Amino acid sequence: MHAGAPRPLSRHRKRIAKPIELRLSKTKRLALVGEGLIVGIVVGLAIALYRFALSHAEELLRFVTQLLVQWGPAVLLWFGMLAILCLLVGRLLLLEPFTQGSGIPQLDAEVAGRIDMPWARVVPIKMVEGVLCAFAGLSLGREGPSVLLGGMLGKGVSRVFGERRGHERYLVTCGAAAGMSAAFHAPLTGVLFAVEEIHKEFSAPLVISAMTSSVAADYVSSNILGIEPLIHFMTYSMVPHQLYPWVLLMGLVCGLLGAAHNKGMFWVQDHIFGPLERYPIYVRLAIPFFLAGVAAFAFPDLMCGGDAIVERVLDVPAQTLGMLAMLLVGKYVFTAICFGSGAPGGTLLPLVVMGSLVGAIYGICAMRIAQVPEAYVNSFIVLGIAGMFSSVIQAPVTGVVLVFELTGSLEALLATSLVSIMAYVVSGLVDGEPFYEHLYGRLIGRQSQESQDLPQRHAGGEKLVRTYVLSPGSCMEGRAIRDIRWPQNVLVVTIRRGGTELVAKGDCVMAALDELTVVFDVAREDQTHTALRELCAPAVADEPEAPSAT
Repeated sequence: MHAGAPRPLSRHRKRIAKPIELRLSKTKRLALVGEGLIVGIVVGLAIALYRFALSHAEELLRFVTQLLVQWGPAVLLWFGMLAILCLLVGRLLLLEPFTQGSGIPQLDAEVAGRIDMPWARVVPIKMVEGVLCAFAGLSLGREGPSVLLGGMLGKGVSRVFGERRGHERYLVTCGAAAGMSAAFHAPLTGVLFAVEEIHKEFSAPLVISAMTSSVAADYVSSNILGIEPLIHFMTYSMVPHQLYPWVLLMGLVCGLLGAAHNKGMFWVQDHIFGPLERYPIYVRLAIPFFLAGVAAFAFPDLMCGGDAIVERVLDVPAQTLGMLAMLLVGKYVFTAICFGSGAPGGTLLPLVVMGSLVGAIYGICAMRIAQVPEAYVNSFIVLGIAGMFSSVIQAPVTGVVLVFELTGSLEALLATSLVSIMAYVVSGLVDGEPFYEHLYGRLIGRQSQESQDLPQRHAGGEKLVRTYVLSPGSCMEGRAIRDIRWPQNVLVVTIRRGGTELVAKGDCVMAALDELTVVFDVAREDQTHTALRELCAPAVADEPEAPSAT
């Protein structure tokens, strides 16, 4: 064969060529969007039902507690009810342990291939647990559980269509975006959160499919529950540039508070509830359920997600600085105990509430110290939400978009971006660990045996097809395919460059922004995916180039 003749396909390439063509075809991409639409509709209906049940549970809670407080000794009846609710929730958690907490770390592990949750059992149990905890008054949010419910329903749709594991993960991410969208009535936030926090990989088919799911879920849920967002700030005033030093200082404050928030949450998990893990789960749950009974009659504003606190915050002139500080500390401590116990519920809504309290306190201080006009206090409330979201979760882009969708105003974009960037940087400088990444690490540590068993469940030689973008400055840039030491059992199939698809020959020289389509074994997905991302990432200046294949 002369040098210029095309090389024949190997047996291995011939065997996998047909599945690859099917996966990369326009029909398959359209099918993914269509399935994303179905996922969005299903998730929108489910989350609308979930939110409807939670709202009525919270209304019933306040009605019953207000009625009992008038009878004096009858208050003890409520603690008896809380004991029953504690037993029911504990029993459900024993039935399905994956429903503990918010569910977002579990969904991270699902997409990463570390666990394989039984979606048909997780969905109903998680919904019932959420309603029981809302009726008990625990300081937990509905957004994290909504993300888990959406992801599991996306998995269910995938199983109905008989999709493979790799395709299934796209639909899980679509479901997560739809769940976030329907919970917050914020479709763009849902897309960014799912891609930035759950999937951690940007690609056009994924983003378009997630957007389809998110918009569909928001449309369905808003037609059932109304178009008003969960929390709506109508009074944002554009902060003038001369006040931007205060905006940057607020980012610094939020960064420090966000890091402290995470360290405190983790400390409660490790030092208060960690020693109790040797006992039945009912022992851990008894603590937040008892405190919920105390809060119901002594500090009712601290109950549930925090809607009552938001109403107070929006009426800043009627609140004292001391009252706002007490609400912030009380909400944080109650939320940390409820979440640290493993009770099924999230922290996103409490985090938004705490961010609004931080902004209100900061705005009042700025007004008193620097004579900042009172009209901008509400603006600092909005900035506080973005800053805390960015520093705690370390997803600054999602935080900015969330604030935009809560305010409906582009005027907040510049100031919000500055606060989010500053909070993100400061939190990282003080070693603030991302909230959900830490929880994910704890989860896969506990599930080490399951993660070892998981490849055996896929031991049928199944292949995954994935696309990676070669970043400018990567160690592979300007080098031929044959000169790269690829991970084991990786086959580069095609290279897409400037709209043209190239055959991946050994002498093909790679360039920045090339899209590499590769095939590898499911059984080694975690190691292979990590290695390929490192190869495609920009090389560190002090690092030597990747060794060539020998």
